[in-house]
Amino acid sequence: MSNKEIIEIYLSETVEVFRSHKKLAERAMEQVSDEEFFKTIDAEANSIAMIAKHIAGNLRSRWTNFLTTDGEKPDRNRDSEFVTAGGDTRASVMQMWEDGFQILFDSLRLLTAEDLGKIVQIRGENFTVVKAISRAGMHAASHIGQIQFLAKHFRSSEWETLSVPRNKSAEFNNWLKEKEDKGNYLEATREFTEQKLK
Repeated sequence: MSNKEIIEIYLSETVEVFRSHKKLAERAMEQVSDEEFFKTIDAEANSIAMIAKHIAGNLRSRWTNFLTTDGEKPDRNRDSEFVTAGGDTRASVMQMWEDGFQILFDSLRLLTAEDLGKIVQIRGENFTVVKAISRAGMHAASHIGQIQFLAKHFRSSEWETLSVPRNKSAEFNNWLKEKEDKGNYLEATREFTEQKLK
């Protein structure tokens, strides 16, 4: 396999990982009510809405003109991402979410093998494109974990698991062995849950 092929696989799988993280968060958010979407569990906590706004704002800032401008855009108001104003609705927050991810996916789609060694800046600090991608992935994943935690907290016993159900790992592994098309892990766990546990 050539270096170019490896890079193409890396870029393709990077998009797939971001799409999986996005879907994971959305499946968690679908389970909460509008009230829970905006609810904070204590004075220092962020709501699901705030976290979604922050991820969206970060993606828009980092990935707009990714290769040519600093990732912290002058028009970004990061602090506003951690408050919900009177005009914020669930629909408006989810539109920000979609817009932010679309900017990310459009930018990743345009990257070439030659771009990966280039340098980009975030707050004046230099990063290789590869490191900037890794940094973005870690940032999104950490906050998506927070969304999952809050949604599970609010749903409690009514939570519909997004992973292998508790005490079902061996059964899932056996089921997966027999499945011809393994597909995406997230889709496989959902299919298993729907087929075997409902």
